[in-house]
Amino acid sequence: MYKIVKKRPLAEQIFLMDIEAPRVAKSAQPGQFVILRVRDKGERIPLTICDYDREKGTVTIVTQCIGVSTHLICEHNEGDYILDFAGPLGQASELIHATDEELANKKILFVGGGVGAAPVYPQVKYLSNRGFKPDVIIGAKSKNYVILEEEMRAVSNNYYITTDDGSYGFKGMVTDKLKELVEKENKKYDLVVTIGPMIMMKFVSLLTKEYGIPTVASLNTLMVDGTGMCGACRVSIGGQTKFTCVDGPEFDAHLVDFDEAMRRQNMYRTIEGQKREELEKNHKCKIGR
Repeated sequence: MYKIVKKRPLAEQIFLMDIEAPRVAKSAQPGQFVILRVRDKGERIPLTICDYDREKGTVTIVTQCIGVSTHLICEHNEGDYILDFAGPLGQASELIHATDEELANKKILFVGGGVGAAPVYPQVKYLSNRGFKPDVIIGAKSKNYVILEEEMRAVSNNYYITTDDGSYGFKGMVTDKLKELVEKENKKYDLVVTIGPMIMMKFVSLLTKEYGIPTVASLNTLMVDGTGMCGACRVSIGGQTKFTCVDGPEFDAHLVDFDEAMRRQNMYRTIEGQKREELEKNHKCKIGR
């Protein structure tokens, strides 16, 4: 059993939780994920690690209540327990293997969208702790959905917020802001890392390919089982079949077949939608109680 030692709302239906998991915290690295189960016979939920504290023995996760199992997670409060919390899993960000000299010679930009800000944060924090603060663009539907702003500003060099409705920051998509930075402000980037909705990462990748900027995409949203056994996270990378959960979740974005990945993702959304309708009929929601 794994105790929830902290819970706080970040936005509507989005919650941050610190989970007491010393063994996971001891080994966690930016880019990796955990698998948790709320209850016996419950679904295995892969969630990217948002942060970790080795001294306190805690791992931070961010959950958006969009499906049956995520609703069950969000109903839990401080002092409650998660049944299973396994990890760290997946491959860590390649940036942790870079030398200080290599990082000093690289101008890095992170582009995140929505809850994708959560897995962006540990990588930006990691680089900041090593003395190399990257630039960050984070997109959201509106001001009410911007998460981890204070934390991100503290560890980034330049932090740009975009909102679809213009209620906060730059009005437009993250790709619009990226175009402005490169074409109007003459920003030069050696690497872009993008994490967020699949469609967002696709268009970020198409744009950076035009600019000739190497780009990494995290396909964490594609995972289901998280161990490579179910095959649900198969993805084509440069014509080769890879498994997001064991070979990734990060890949060369310019080699990812995003259209195939989105088709696969939509298959499971249909099934999840059916399960959610059943839950809403039979379950009284207690989120945020």
